[in-house]
Amino acid sequence: MAQKPSLPPGYLGAQPKFAELGLSALSNIDSEIVADNNELEIKIKFKDNVKVTHQLINTRDEKDISDFVFTQTYCGTITFIIHLPESGYYKFQIFALSENDESKSLPNVYNYLINCTQALTPVFPFPKQYAQWKNGCYLHKPLVLHKEMPLRDIFWKVVIPDAKAVAVVADGEWFHLEKKGNHFEGSSNLDPFKGKDTKVTVKANFGPDESKYSTMLQYNL
Repeated sequence: MAQKPSLPPGYLGAQPKFAELGLSALSNIDSEIVADNNELEIKIKFKDNVKVTHQLINTRDEKDISDFVFTQTYCGTITFIIHLPESGYYKFQIFALSENDESKSLPNVYNYLINCTQALTPVFPFPKQYAQWKNGCYLHKPLVLHKEMPLRDIFWKVVIPDAKAVAVVADGEWFHLEKKGNHFEGSSNLDPFKGKDTKVTVKANFGPDESKYSTMLQYNL
């Protein structure tokens, strides 16, 4: 059984800026979480738009494994999807700042201690989220891509507000997604790129230059 780490006084829970920014805990009121599996979600409510980032640390070796967290923002709620590679204790730190604040450094606003009692599900890193993605975008599918999974017919469904066009790009090959209501969707065959350390990106065009695309997400196969 993993040993509970010693934490400084006042470390757990809401920090001074949390309430000041209009944030409130929605899913986990207790800052100490006991998880009986290695996949969980933490939800935070917000009143005004905020910039958010996070840090996930395995307390066994103090290793930063933040790429095992994916952030979704939708309808006034920030959802952190967390996959834990092994059982044990983890520190999950949330940083936030008003969207209108030009400061480069985001203050720590809330800290959790997660005790994962068993890790039965194999987990893989989430895609890298670029700055523009965090402006109200939402990923329905796929949350992860890895070389152990079937890659012949990957279905994509993403919400990217104000985008004129969206495409998935793998090693110079473009798969254009179709706009359906408020989202873009489509399929891509990524099987030829399996095991080649290919970077697969989601790119969006916001106009007026139809040839200019911004990178929103990046997966590594």
